[in-house]
Amino acid sequence: MTIITETAHPATQAMTAPSAPAAPIIGPELARSWLLVNAGQPERFAPAAASAADVVVYDIEDSVAPAGKAAARKAVVDWLSGLDENGHRRRGWVRVNGFGTPWWAEDLAALAGVPGLDGVMLAMVESPEHVTRTAEALQDVRIVALVETARGVQALPAIAGARSTYRLGFGVGDFRRDTGFGDSPLTLAYTRSQFTIASRAANLPGPIDGPSVGALGAKLAEAAAVTAEFGMTGKLCLMPEQTATVNEGLSPSLQEMTWASEFLTEFESAGGEIRNGSDLPRLARANKILGLASAFGLSVPQGYDVHFEAPTDTYHC
Repeated sequence: MTIITETAHPATQAMTAPSAPAAPIIGPELARSWLLVNAGQPERFAPAAASAADVVVYDIEDSVAPAGKAAARKAVVDWLSGLDENGHRRRGWVRVNGFGTPWWAEDLAALAGVPGLDGVMLAMVESPEHVTRTAEALQDVRIVALVETARGVQALPAIAGARSTYRLGFGVGDFRRDTGFGDSPLTLAYTRSQFTIASRAANLPGPIDGPSVGALGAKLAEAAAVTAEFGMTGKLCLMPEQTATVNEGLSPSLQEMTWASEFLTEFESAGGEIRNGSDLPRLARANKILGLASAFGLSVPQGYDVHFEAPTDTYHC
């Protein structure tokens, strides 16, 4: 039986153990960890590129003071115009200043035509026009709309529906400053839900959650679990040390992969025919889980034989 994901991403990697030496290349539609790097500190570029981050985002917005933006912008352009130590084109994303700021047009003019530019993360998006105007200046460049204010959240369906919006991002820090909200999962539950609902309705990849400042280890794992609980499939990171934990937290779990493999084996052995109302959602879920696992280079370890129940939302009621 062919395993098909619910995204357009072609799974070109065979399922291998997590310790396989060649890490798979994760496209931005599936990317879990989005590592923000201060573009005013070019010495951090190489360590970021060598990290476990699915996507590196060179930041010339929040992390750079106004007086340093020109130098930071040039550093990013130079970096993405060059080659790495193996002679390969350096690639990455850039977080640009928001539409209407004094630096927005300068950012786009400098980045237009840069060979290693994979996409831009547009800060402070509050309307679809912000995305559209940015796309006009950067032809054929993917745009993540970073929504960071109450006004932007109210416009999420329109922003997600803009033709040039590739994926939504939640700028949680600025949103909390704008609204006065706290940082507990309960307080931000409604807002996170709106990002996921708007993304799904517009047929976009899952949204990118905001960063967890200073969190590592168990605290970061808990934060990534909250991200996943709300259907968000990516998360901003502020240091390379966060990327591996975020990747793990936003990947199919061993439990999910075990159930999916077991279900597909049982389904095929029974003739591969739909038997009841639960088979269709279970088939879709199992294919999605194993498709993502393949894309991320994950598999169930040999000899692991534990039974897990089906996901609760696949039961026929």
